[in-house]
Amino acid sequence: MQVQGPDGEPPRGYATIRRVLEPLRAYHHHEVDGPEHVPAEGPAICVVNHSLATYDALLLGLAIHDATGRVPLALGDDLLFKLPGLAGAAWTLGVRPASHAHGVRGLADGRLVFVAPGGMREALRPSRERGEVRWGRRQGFVRLALRTGAPLVLAACPDADDIYTVVDNPVTGLAYKALKVPVPLAYGLGPTLVPRPVRLRHRVAAPLRPPAWEPEREEEQVADLHADVLATMARLMERPPGSRRGRGPRPR
Repeated sequence: MQVQGPDGEPPRGYATIRRVLEPLRAYHHHEVDGPEHVPAEGPAICVVNHSLATYDALLLGLAIHDATGRVPLALGDDLLFKLPGLAGAAWTLGVRPASHAHGVRGLADGRLVFVAPGGMREALRPSRERGEVRWGRRQGFVRLALRTGAPLVLAACPDADDIYTVVDNPVTGLAYKALKVPVPLAYGLGPTLVPRPVRLRHRVAAPLRPPAWEPEREEEQVADLHADVLATMARLMERPPGSRRGRGPRPR
């Protein structure tokens, strides 16, 4: 099994990923505001929102590589490592199970670690909740930053929620609750799963630097830093009322 090399060295298969992502980047006219906030070197945690489309985060990773030469190390959903054929591909492409241990290891190696705290639960939320994040009790990434001293770089792409309309229905919720598997009822262009040609723009905030870790006050420190993270992400996800920045139709 191929393990991704040092930061900045693309993993095996990266060229294939780029060939897939370049047309999507052009299709969505993807841009990044604030790429200078991503550290050019050293350990850092890039925290992103999770849309149903998912590939918007990959477009951000591609833009970061173009701007800094860094290849992010992603912490992915456990489901990726349970499905036949996907586990090996995920490892080869630089994705690791979303655990504290893998995060610590990546940061110790000076990597830029990508996390999407909302995970599958956030990706499956219905379109009536678009623009929201589901990070309420998910504080592991904040604890990781506090214990390692790695800065948190928040990035949001609110328009990614317009790529698909996700219909609220009981099956999706039951499948996730019982089996932790994604069973969305969604559509893009017309009644199809072709993604809408929504114009995508990531906003990247200045790094949030954790305070010096005080083990005896860890829970208080985690709560305070998590509150700062949620407030920053809420600002990044804001869209003016009635705005239509995407080129495709707004979801109904």
